[in-house]
Amino acid sequence: MPAFFPHLPRPLVIAHRGASADAPENTLRAFRLAVAQQADAVELDAKLSRDGRIVVIHDDTVDRTTNGHGAVRRLDWAALQRLSAGGAADDPETAIPLLADVLRAVVDDLLVNIELTNYAAPLDALPCRAAETIAALGVQKRVWISSFNPLTLFRFARCLPEVPIGFLVDQARPWLYTLFRWVVPHQAVEPHLKLATARAVQHWRGEGKAVLVYTVNQPEAMRRLFAWGVDGIFTDRPALARQIRDEQKHENRLPG
Repeated sequence: MPAFFPHLPRPLVIAHRGASADAPENTLRAFRLAVAQQADAVELDAKLSRDGRIVVIHDDTVDRTTNGHGAVRRLDWAALQRLSAGGAADDPETAIPLLADVLRAVVDDLLVNIELTNYAAPLDALPCRAAETIAALGVQKRVWISSFNPLTLFRFARCLPEVPIGFLVDQARPWLYTLFRWVVPHQAVEPHLKLATARAVQHWRGEGKAVLVYTVNQPEAMRRLFAWGVDGIFTDRPALARQIRDEQKHENRLPG
């Protein structure tokens, strides 16, 4: 299995859906702002439109984050790209972007974590379509894949085994990780903040897994996790996380 970016300093600051505290989530504006705020990586959510395009949006529907209505998987790309996620109606920086466009925009500056969010259609073609896009752009060494769905992770690994995988662990269903951890090849464990105890972090790291915790927005939680030696955090506030990480490193309170 590929190593999980061993050349990068720890802990990683991963901008959750971009710098989403300061810009509309999962938009080019949020991802570019994450670059400006010196995040180490961005996380985004990918799923298929009705006509098979890989679009970047978190929810199964467009209702919460855009001015439109309906399920993403039942809308064509032509309809999705006309929606606005918070800016002017014709502003491409706050429209729903394609995965390929996000990768082209930021992958030279940041690592990109792609969460495959085909939870409403778990048997669709998303895993291998994502693998095809990554390979076509030649960015295998700049991305990693995540999902809560072990089948999705397993299918992606079969399509593109050289790309690292993070297994997301849901607070409500941690048993999924326990059940499938030996079946799904993965380099990182990505637990909910409430599952990330000092003992759990030590255990997962002892098994050779990178530990990346989501979603961490409060300063005290950041300080605690950094002191425990996590490999990274997903945060809506990358500028704050960078500040706290730099402070703790200056105080020699971070391992490594």
